[in-house]
Amino acid sequence: MFQGFFKSLRNKCLLGLSLLGLSTSVFATSGQVLQSSDFVGITFWLISMALVASTAFFFLERDRVAGKWKTSLTVSGLVTLVAAVHYFYMRDVWVATGSTPTVYRYIDWLITVPLLMIEFYLILSAITKVSTGVFWRLLIGTLVMLVGGYVGEAGYADVTTAFIVGMAGWFYILYEIFAGEAGKISANKAPATVQKAFNTMRLIVTIGWAIYPLGYYFGYLTGADPASSMASLNIIYNLADVLNKIAFGVIIWSVAVSESK
Repeated sequence: MFQGFFKSLRNKCLLGLSLLGLSTSVFATSGQVLQSSDFVGITFWLISMALVASTAFFFLERDRVAGKWKTSLTVSGLVTLVAAVHYFYMRDVWVATGSTPTVYRYIDWLITVPLLMIEFYLILSAITKVSTGVFWRLLIGTLVMLVGGYVGEAGYADVTTAFIVGMAGWFYILYEIFAGEAGKISANKAPATVQKAFNTMRLIVTIGWAIYPLGYYFGYLTGADPASSMASLNIIYNLADVLNKIAFGVIIWSVAVSESK
């Protein structure tokens, strides 16, 4: 009885989430609407709807996987949920003002990026015992990367110095998942399907995440006015989130389903 109740409650929550995405104001506060020539605005709409759909998918798919994988899918759904809510705001601000305050991006990233890093710990924990040191090292590297980027983009520190700090955090993460304890556990103890997923996930962190420092570089370190680079920066960041949030979660879903059979 209780299982049926909670399933019904969850489905209602997912319906509410979908309605939230569809009911957010199409009209910006200035009275403007999305124009067919506004490619930045179009990418905002596409990614926000894709994030809503992904959230519903990950939560519903929890019923297909074994108990040890449910937390991983829940975290994937939380990542896309948090990102979707922020995109609802950013897309309306963009249509109204032609800008997106940096703080929206970083509030999103300060929640979702650590959750993405925790996924490495979770999928390894599903197949073997993993020390909490892996969790904390990934979390610390993530926070260093994000704080470095934010203080530079927000103007609290020299952009070059902040860029170096952020890159140091990113390289620390790459070391942990390739040559550190997390990488060694995957190589030595994980079954083939988990290894494949782990390898694809770390490729996303390597290649997909490179989009963010590239956006930072072209926006702030080339001598161009950041305001004039706003359109290209937003398109770059929006497309990056399709890979780094949605595709990342789909990989976890795939291995969870495979290992649950």
